[in-house]
Amino acid sequence: MGVTCVAQVPVAEGKSVQQTVEILTRKLELLGAEKQGTFCVDCETYHTAASTMGNQGQTGKLMYVMHNSEYPLSCFALFENGPCLIADANFDILMVKLKGFFQNAKANKIESRGTRYQYCDFLVKVGTVTMGPSARGISVEVEYCPCVIANDCWNLLIEFMQSFMGSHTPGIPSVFGTKHDSIYSPADTMVQYMELFNKIRKQQQVPVAGIR
Repeated sequence: MGVTCVAQVPVAEGKSVQQTVEILTRKLELLGAEKQGTFCVDCETYHTAASTMGNQGQTGKLMYVMHNSEYPLSCFALFENGPCLIADANFDILMVKLKGFFQNAKANKIESRGTRYQYCDFLVKVGTVTMGPSARGISVEVEYCPCVIANDCWNLLIEFMQSFMGSHTPGIPSVFGTKHDSIYSPADTMVQYMELFNKIRKQQQVPVAGIR
């Protein structure tokens, strides 16, 4: 895979989530991007079980177990500000067996699902972020396939994103700051999705106009 940027796009004023997604995909198609199937990224939240924390007033840790349709045989386990473990798909079964240590916060499951587009050397995924039955926001993932060093292609990435995201083009992802000249990996993309999902969860604490 190449260097990837994951960003949230706000819902257009007076529009629904789905209508805003259609506006974005229409812009991509006008540029000449071609549909290349669909994608899905999901995230389940686990918290440390009370029985493992003792009586020291410790704060429970959160772990995010994530899947990405680009890597169907892999499972990603992430801690906030911590390591990312890449395991095979059987990791989900292991988490069931570890329920005495980690509890699944089922109500917090969140996913982004949508359409993949190819444009020259770029792969773009525009997704609707949902929690339960409700649309909560919009994600855009842009990958520059030929390059694996973030510093070498960020300017090219941002120029392309501006062509269809306009003023909503994101700044440089925080994960890039730790990469410097090292090779970009799929785990870096999953960290960006984790941050985006957590941001959207927090936004749901107040009503968002235009989402229906």
